[in-house]
Amino acid sequence: MRIETDVKLDFKDVLIRPKRSTLNTRSAVDVNRTFRLVHTGAEWKGFPLIAANMDVTGTMAMARALGKHGALTALHKHYPDAALIKFFSGPEGAHAFYSLGTTVADIKKLAAVAKAASIRLICLDVANGYAENFLEAVKRTRDNHPKSIIMAGNVVTGDMTEALILAGADIVKIGIGPGSVCTTRRVTGVGYPQLSAIIECADAAHGLKGQVCADGGCTSPGDIAKAFGAGADFVMLGGMLAGHDECDGDIRYEDREGKKVPIGMIFYGMSSDTAMKKHFGGVAHYRAAEGKTVVTPYRGPVEATMGEIMGGVRSMMTYIGATQLKEVSKRTTFVRVTAQTNDVFGA
Repeated sequence: MRIETDVKLDFKDVLIRPKRSTLNTRSAVDVNRTFRLVHTGAEWKGFPLIAANMDVTGTMAMARALGKHGALTALHKHYPDAALIKFFSGPEGAHAFYSLGTTVADIKKLAAVAKAASIRLICLDVANGYAENFLEAVKRTRDNHPKSIIMAGNVVTGDMTEALILAGADIVKIGIGPGSVCTTRRVTGVGYPQLSAIIECADAAHGLKGQVCADGGCTSPGDIAKAFGAGADFVMLGGMLAGHDECDGDIRYEDREGKKVPIGMIFYGMSSDTAMKKHFGGVAHYRAAEGKTVVTPYRGPVEATMGEIMGGVRSMMTYIGATQLKEVSKRTTFVRVTAQTNDVFGA
């Protein structure tokens, strides 16, 4: 057993310090980025936000809506083959990741869909990216799909970020336990403060010309701004995009003067008891559920939320004098706002 005494920080622990700026209006900044991916040499340009591949938020309707803003959606992996083939055969498929795990069934399904449609973006997603077989899965996916942009995760340390990029990932997904409906930290005691994870993993990835996607922990546009400031190239959202018309969650209604008015939507983690029962018949006897089920407020179309998110990022850029999103991490100075401690025990 060993104890690391270096301070690790989360979004709530810091603020971004303002700096002198010549920018007089939010319309003067560019929130889009252009990336050249390390393994394919392919170029991607847009607003680097991704809807999480949860079955409530990772929908085709969400991909259509976010695509209008240049943002992306990681589709959930439970769509039938025919629906995926039809979607990826059309122009909207350019704004979505095909998501899969590491099972034989997942691999066969990807092969079948990729044979019939063009899949440019692949999200190889597991809860524990430290398993040795996950590295092998990334290598195999890269060999089988050499022209696709591959995002893989999740991990929270620089060494595994480097390993995944060297294995074939273009983008590494960062985050264990920070999601709003994830209970991994409470159930297993495993995790890593998200802001520090982004900073350390981004440093490792950028040294190999790879990218990172901050996955989880953002509850406001300010958190997204902090993620970009910490070095995240992409930011993935679940809870902030839940509750919208483009989601597939069950809607809860309230009777008001004889009319049924939507007030909330069921949202749950993909390792929750709800998700396990829906897709696999229940939680396997050898594991525990690592997610929870909540009712999130009904929010109508996602358009308004995207306006708030993009507006918040633009405003942050004017406060620190960044004209382009790629400048944000270089212009960011974090101010710690939580109490400092003398040692790991808080004495």
